[in-house]
Amino acid sequence: MRIRAINDAPVREQGEFVLYWMVANRRPHWNFALDRAVALAAELNKPLVVLEALRHGYRWANDRFHAFVLEGMAAQTEAFEDAPLLYYPFVEREDAPGKGLIEALAGRAAVVISDDYPAFFLPKMHQAAAEKIAVRLELVDSNGVVPMRLPDKIFSRAYDFRRFLHKNLNAWVDDFPRASPFEGVALPTIETLGDEVESRWPRAEEALLRAEREALAALPIDHSIAPSEQLRGGWKKAQARLNTFLGWRLDRYADDRNDVEDGAASGLSPYLHFGHISAHEVFRAVAEREGWSPSDTQPKHASKRAGFWGMSPGAESFLDELLSWREVGFNFCHFNPEGYDRFESLPDWAQQTLAEHRDDVREHVYSLEEFAAGHTHDALWNAAQMELVHRGVMHNYLRMLWGKKILHWSRSPEEALAIMIELNNRYAIDGRDPNSYSGIFWVLGRYDRAWGPEREIFGKIRYMTSDSTRRKMKVDGYIERWAAEVEDA
Repeated sequence: MRIRAINDAPVREQGEFVLYWMVANRRPHWNFALDRAVALAAELNKPLVVLEALRHGYRWANDRFHAFVLEGMAAQTEAFEDAPLLYYPFVEREDAPGKGLIEALAGRAAVVISDDYPAFFLPKMHQAAAEKIAVRLELVDSNGVVPMRLPDKIFSRAYDFRRFLHKNLNAWVDDFPRASPFEGVALPTIETLGDEVESRWPRAEEALLRAEREALAALPIDHSIAPSEQLRGGWKKAQARLNTFLGWRLDRYADDRNDVEDGAASGLSPYLHFGHISAHEVFRAVAEREGWSPSDTQPKHASKRAGFWGMSPGAESFLDELLSWREVGFNFCHFNPEGYDRFESLPDWAQQTLAEHRDDVREHVYSLEEFAAGHTHDALWNAAQMELVHRGVMHNYLRMLWGKKILHWSRSPEEALAIMIELNNRYAIDGRDPNSYSGIFWVLGRYDRAWGPEREIFGKIRYMTSDSTRRKMKVDGYIERWAAEVEDA
């Protein structure tokens, strides 16, 4: 269910090692792909090589994203220090391009394992590699607690996906990766990949793994978007964030997660996106804190946001976000790999109502550059944009308002979509992710329904305003905090 080969090449038993090409599940445990690689290495009695690579040629590559991943690689180096494997962190540089590395290692490998991630450039990258190598390439799904291939269709509503998840609990609730993947495992080891490989594709230096400013400056990426000072990458930081959430935010989550001033959001989405923490580990930690077992579930509440798990209100609310809302996005990307980020993927009713109001007069219209700089007439919107620009994240509730107003102030719904994707993927640490695309497209009607009364520009799309947000929550302090970051026009 979680493992698939994407080429017809065989496992080569005379190969030197098993290669795990780590590209999405960037963590040393709770990782089905790592478990698979360890199991094959043990079965074949081969050394295990873990290659964690970071390329520079992807769209939106910048100091912020690179630093977050590099900090994760530094944590991996420490975690794998005593493990029975060769960990090889490679960072593509202008003088050390990554082209040819996978083919070179695959030419010596018995089998290649990698991460099955359904979005951004990864699917095409894997397919291109599969066509070039002469050894079996397996992709392993370790994205979420529900295997992407367990459902056999796209779910158009979170309600229906939630119902499927609840009704099929037994199919996934005990299917967890290993917290200690090397426990009880003995593998032969190798110390080096050899001069030919290590001279052409050198191991990342410590200064780079520490994401030092000068080291980042030498890379051919966008240096105008700085690393987030508040958010640092890696599995250790992810676990610390989880512990903080469980310790004093989970109990308030149901009531306070949308509070701007003292919210109870988990803050885990950047770490989930880059694979520094597993949804399985998060689910297990919540379940253990709640003293939960599958017998506590309430089948009569299947498909409901609360009541099914038999947990506290905060845990029920959080698990609905972690499981239902996060994983329905992976469901969409898996079954619609070419169109998940296209306007035409919206529900027919949404496309129709937006088309009917395409020519409505807009009182305010802003360009991409004006949006990016926070140069709108709305102080709350500007503050939310500045949080995104400078921290790399945005308050959850304000992200919905942020998108709705971009629709309101753009020349067309298609332009609004392009602006949302560009701003989110340029600045957000958790951007370029199935869950992130779900949020953007929800603004335009995905996973939603038609709403009344019908309004200008929005038609039957759900409507939100800054004024209504101000009435729901205290935002003056938030606006004041971020107003100073708005660039002068």
